Amino acid sequence: MTNAAAASARPWLKSYSPMIGHEMPALSHDSLAVMLDDSCKRFATREAFSCMGKSMSYGALGDKSTELAGYLQSKGLKKGARVALMMPNVLQYPVSLLAVLKAGYTVVNVNPLYTP
Repeated sequence: MTNAAAASARPWLKSYSPMIGHEMPALSHDSLAVMLDDSCKRFATREAFSCMGKSMSYGALGDKSTELAGYLQSKGLKKGARVALMMPNVLQYPVSLLAVLKAGYTVVNVNPLYTP
């Protein structure tokens, strides 16, 4: 579909800059979990997160999240199950987030600062 044809079918495209395409290319990964896991492997030696004087590499993030994903799967949750994460901004959060995705579940973020 040409940009002009796309613009007539989808009028909001008229407001796009000429530098922005109207279609996205196909994604190179099957899922967000696969993309993140691939990044953990590609950048294994780089620092991924730092919190309260402690750091974690992408490699450690990948390894720890794989271990936690296995544990979660051993609990018998069905694929697509919702898993609530109620955590402050600590190093355990990205591990848990990636683990839930790797295990095939859906992350439901819950803010620990909400009032009762």
